[in-house]
Amino acid sequence: MSGIPLGVLDLVPVPSGSTAAEALHRTIDLARHTERFGYSRYWFAEHHLNPGVAGTSPAVLLALTASATSTIRIGSGAVQLGHRTALSTVEEFGLIDALHPGRLDLGLGRSGGRPPGQTAQPRPTTTPVVDGHTPNGLKIPPRFSFDHLRGSPRLRLQRELLQQPGATHQDYGEQVGDILALLRGDYRSADGLEAHAVPGEGADVQVWILGSSGGESADVAGRNGLPFAANYHVSPATVLEAAEGYRAAFQPSDHLDKPRVSVSADVVVAEDDETARELATGYAPWVRSIRTAEGAIPFPTPEEARAQAWTEEDRALVADRVDTQFVGSPGRVADQLEQLREATGADELLITTITHDHDDRVRSYQLLAEEWQRR
Repeated sequence: MSGIPLGVLDLVPVPSGSTAAEALHRTIDLARHTERFGYSRYWFAEHHLNPGVAGTSPAVLLALTASATSTIRIGSGAVQLGHRTALSTVEEFGLIDALHPGRLDLGLGRSGGRPPGQTAQPRPTTTPVVDGHTPNGLKIPPRFSFDHLRGSPRLRLQRELLQQPGATHQDYGEQVGDILALLRGDYRSADGLEAHAVPGEGADVQVWILGSSGGESADVAGRNGLPFAANYHVSPATVLEAAEGYRAAFQPSDHLDKPRVSVSADVVVAEDDETARELATGYAPWVRSIRTAEGAIPFPTPEEARAQAWTEEDRALVADRVDTQFVGSPGRVADQLEQLREATGADELLITTITHDHDDRVRSYQLLAEEWQRR
């Protein structure tokens, strides 16, 4: 099993009682540690207007992390294209690659949501799910609906602040195509004009597509022959259709001759199950804050989490995420990750761990790496 690489996905969480500046310093420290532990990649997510998440700009974070590390691949998980252009994305990553060549992963995400009135349609998969589990025991919860967030004033404000007035989204597939063309150096506008991104053109950057379902993102990744990252930690109900949809759409390219899938998971590891469960106590209220459009709260201590009042609606709101977080001893969590790898056919796994105390977070990654390497 040690032949399956483990990577890190970092949201730069801000614990309660801490500051964004402290969270950033701890992220650099964690990147250095996980490089020594043997993790293959260190990716940063992009989130905005969240008091408990400081990861607002993957490119800036990557520039800082690249200078603090030397061998681990670093990347975005993902740059959200709904509020930026292909040129700005290529130029930003080109700047970093110019100083740290050959280490960058440009993970691209499709942000902005679906047009009003559209809902995601489940896609059939070849893997049977009976009583919420795959044949090998992986938990696949019921599909979660984000319909209650449509029209949220906070999300509307976020869009207004991120986009120029009157701006519209470019078609996602076209935008990815423009990024690839700018990186290759063969971009042409509709009327035949050339454009050359310097730095950026010719950069040794590995482009990934991130997606939570078997829809547009999986299709764009497959048609372009790009590696694909499926999000079990964000949408566990749709991870199977995401991976299978990508493989069904895959066409060999100069990037890959066969599909390559990474799958993410939320994980907390400690020396024993009881300690790990205590460290993970803050996860449920933290997820609740995201799914109510409040914005991610500073990650609470176990005591703060237990003091919060809960309703049945609250529990239903977070059940799929809480039930699919892998929490426990190194052996228990490694077994669950192996279930995830087997069920999805993943070539890599991407690990997100959030605890209130930084040392516990570092220790979780260390214990997992040691157990994984023993197998």
